[in-house]
Amino acid sequence: MLQRSAMNVLSAVLLAVTLFSLSPTLWAQGNDDNRLVITGSSTVAPLMSEIAKRFERQHPGTRVDVQTGGSSRGIADARSGRADIGMASRAKKSSEFELLFHTVALDGIAIIVNKNNPLNTLTDEQIRLVFTGDIGNWKVLGGSDRAITVVNKAEGRSTLELFLQYMKLKNSEVAASIIIGDNQQGIKTVAGNEHAIGYVSIGAAEFEAGYGTPIKLLPMGGVAASVDSVKNRRFPLARPLNLVTKQDPVGLVKKFIAFAQSDSVHDLITDNYFVAIPAQTVAENGLGGGQAK
Repeated sequence: MLQRSAMNVLSAVLLAVTLFSLSPTLWAQGNDDNRLVITGSSTVAPLMSEIAKRFERQHPGTRVDVQTGGSSRGIADARSGRADIGMASRAKKSSEFELLFHTVALDGIAIIVNKNNPLNTLTDEQIRLVFTGDIGNWKVLGGSDRAITVVNKAEGRSTLELFLQYMKLKNSEVAASIIIGDNQQGIKTVAGNEHAIGYVSIGAAEFEAGYGTPIKLLPMGGVAASVDSVKNRRFPLARPLNLVTKQDPVGLVKKFIAFAQSDSVHDLITDNYFVAIPAQTVAENGLGGGQAK
C-alpha cells in the first residue's frame, strides 16, 4: 500500500513537471491574475518601470516585474511565454509574423563622441569607415592625431541591428575596440574617453548631455540628433518602442498595454526623452498590435 501511494505521488509530480514544460506561460503568469512579467529592451525598460509604478498605484494589489536583457530576450520570452509582455526597441521583422507589436513611443539613435572632440559633424560614409576601421585616426577627419576608440553594441541589442542596417554593415565588419551593453554603459564609456565614438538612444544621450555629461550628439544627414527631430519625423535613424505579445492581449495584459499607450503616461514618455504618440494616432495607424513597419 505504501509503495502504491509513493508511486501515485511520483506520477503526480512527473505529470506536473510535464505540464509545466509544455506550458511555459505558467512561468510568467502562473495562477496569479495580479502579476505581470515584462522583459527585454534596456532602452524601453526604464520607461516601462515608471509606467508600471503608476499602473500599480492605480491597480492596488497588482505587481509588474520589469526585467532587461535586450530586445532579443524580449522577443524570445514573449514567444516562449516566459514573459507576459516583451519589450523591443525596434520594428517588427517578417520572421516575427506570429507576434503582436504594440507601439508605445518613438526614439532615435544618435552617434556620440566626447565633448572635447573638436569635430561637430561626420558624414554617413565617414562614420561607416570609422566603424569598419578603414579610418583609424581622428587626424584623417580633421581632428586630433589620436587613434579612434570604436564603441560597439553587444549582440542581441536592437540598437546594434538598426545601426548596422542603416550603415549597410555586418557586425563582423565592425572593428570594435570596446563592446558595451545598455545605453548608460555606452554613454559612460564615451564620456570617459576623449577619443571614443559610439551610438546610443537619442533620448538617453540628450538627457545626459543636458545634465553636463561630457558627450556630444552628432547630426545625421544634416539633421540635428534630438528628440524634436524624431518627433518631427525628420531624423533618419529613428525607431518605434514596442511591447510584444504572443497573442491578442486579454485581462491584465490588455489593461497594461492600453495604459502604456494612453495619453495619461505621456508625461513619463517625455520625461524619459522619448516621443509620445497620441492615443488617437495609435488607433488610426494600427499601432495597437500586429504592425510590421
